[in-house]
Amino acid sequence: MEPKLKELVEFIAKSLVDSPDEVTVSEIDGEQTTIFELKVAQGDIGKIIGKQGRTARSIRNILSAAAMKHKKRAVLEILE
Repeated sequence: MEPKLKELVEFIAKSLVDSPDEVTVSEIDGEQTTIFELKVAQGDIGKIIGKQGRTARSIRNILSAAAMKHKKRAVLEILE
């Protein structure tokens, strides 16, 4: 898919965490859907997920909206 989406997820995650150098985003491309796997330092998982999952939901909404421009579907998975 468009490499800009991967950079978008990476930028948002690095802006939120205490250890930006430990943020990794991997991309699994499918025909209709692209899955982005986000991995952060153990202590930063709470910052990415947020209270009641609000931050994670917001990141997913931004990613979905950006993917719609390319007529694709994007899914964000946060790995422990």
